[in-house]
Amino acid sequence: MLRLARAPRYCTDDMLQREMMSTPLLNYYGVIILDDVHERTVATDALLALLKDVLLSRPELRLVILTAPHMSSKLQQYYGSIPLIRVESKHQAEVVYSCSIQKDPFLSALRLLFEIHHSKEKGDIVVFLACEREIEKAHQMIRQEQSNLNPDLGELIPVPLYPIKQDLIPKPHQDKQKACKKYRRKVLLTTSFGESLIRIKNVTFVIDGGVGTRKVYNPRIRADSVITQPISKSQAEMHKQILGMSSSGKIFCLYPEEFTYKEMKPHLPAKIQESNLRSTVLFLKRMDIAGFGHCDFISRPAPESLMQALEDLDYLAALDNDGNLSEFGIIMSEFPLDPQLSKSILASCEFECVDEMLTIAAMVTAPHCFLYAPPGTEEIALTCWRKFSHPAGDHFTLINVFNAFKEASTNSTSQYYSTEKWCRDYFLSSSALRMAEIIRAELVEIMKRIELPISEPDFGSKENILSIKKSLLSGYFMHIARDVDGSGNYLMLTHRQVAQLHPFSSYYNSRKIPEWVLFHEFSISEDNSIRVVSEISPDLFVELVPQYYFSNLPPSESKDILQEVINHLSPASAMKEEQKTNDDKENEQFPTPTEQRCTIQ
Repeated sequence: MLRLARAPRYCTDDMLQREMMSTPLLNYYGVIILDDVHERTVATDALLALLKDVLLSRPELRLVILTAPHMSSKLQQYYGSIPLIRVESKHQAEVVYSCSIQKDPFLSALRLLFEIHHSKEKGDIVVFLACEREIEKAHQMIRQEQSNLNPDLGELIPVPLYPIKQDLIPKPHQDKQKACKKYRRKVLLTTSFGESLIRIKNVTFVIDGGVGTRKVYNPRIRADSVITQPISKSQAEMHKQILGMSSSGKIFCLYPEEFTYKEMKPHLPAKIQESNLRSTVLFLKRMDIAGFGHCDFISRPAPESLMQALEDLDYLAALDNDGNLSEFGIIMSEFPLDPQLSKSILASCEFECVDEMLTIAAMVTAPHCFLYAPPGTEEIALTCWRKFSHPAGDHFTLINVFNAFKEASTNSTSQYYSTEKWCRDYFLSSSALRMAEIIRAELVEIMKRIELPISEPDFGSKENILSIKKSLLSGYFMHIARDVDGSGNYLMLTHRQVAQLHPFSSYYNSRKIPEWVLFHEFSISEDNSIRVVSEISPDLFVELVPQYYFSNLPPSESKDILQEVINHLSPASAMKEEQKTNDDKENEQFPTPTEQRCTIQ
């Protein structure tokens, strides 16, 4: 009997991970190829652990792992005696090191880029920058400089490549007729983690700034720290491999050769050791239903991060009293989102504001849509952004931006050009907004598949605004801050970290300083800031926050204010709150700490 082979399927590690929720043994596949394993994303590390168990249940399954040389020995130790095939580069790239450390690697990279272009040597250029913000700045500066370049040299085409969510970014439109008229040189702009995004063969030059930023999650304060430091030796080596198919390629390292040995670490830690693990733990709890609860990770996650993730899922009602997934948790795991955002979407079904909540979810999941304005245009950008500003806060402003983008797309005659121009005119990222559009459509499909109701849009009414705030609070009650001095110094309710409004906040631009706010993101960096902020009232917080979460908050002036609000509730409500408190005290006599009832290896 003939068996027809299935067509190959290409997907991200996250997509395959989610497929395992419904088909744990991946029975439809005979061969699985994992590419770029050396990037050590959280999803990849989880897949490596789960597939190790799948191989025991399905000996006929073949797993092929493509990775950088430095990972090979580690993987052989992890999986046992497995065949290893090494593929060497055809050509050795010419490496040109800088004489000294560059004070500003960003500007040095751009200067070198234009020097290469003026040299008239043909070939595309890859520029490794420190972060996504530098990608945006470089993209804008190259476009601005284009008019000053000698047209005989050809055209520079900046192509931003973002390592995060790259699978959702549509390919940029290109005018084929224009391409035939004169030489066009692509300039691929990416970060130090973006070498796997380089898929074209005509790269002749690589500019490596030698610096990268990465986020390190601190579970104690539920915040990311943005760290800027030299890239690792393995990253530097991977950057050179891009030129492996070019016999005349050059890589310009904007640092001395001795810098490689003295300052660069051999490898960076795996992301599973430095990331927020809420989504990963929720996924593993879902896999626990299929008997895959204990994962032998190739690099063990930090125990503190695991415990904080379990505690947060408990607060979000994703776990039952035995530490297993609750009905809420099972539904939350269907969404490829942070559990806090999934909980807000589920709450929006009750408060009948699903349409608006899906837009918010898409906008905060996609990259930030507001672009940094070039020098001298900051006031123009602020004036443009004020047109979208909503008095209720940034979450509502994002809805205005998305709706305006959709309207511009609908009204355009030449769709791509018009929406691109519209975004440039308003200092907005067209790729981020297109990504938000794709994410929202995916979320709508998930809602339909699991048969959750989608309410009709009613954005703008008082009832709708209140419902959106209630939905957000249902998921983000752990992200509350209070202005303690009237000047915009916000103290987190869960700890004593102080932050200011991010410059992209509509409140920052309007100079309005609400006392109590709900925020989407808190980042520790040079300018500690809370991002995507909306005003809430203490009364609303008291109404929706789980009582056992409130009772565990550390003593503070903010907690005292909230307690006063509780005390001024109606007698019936006060009795209800008192009963909850008594129940909590009774439960304290027979504690079931998260550490005892939730175990993930």
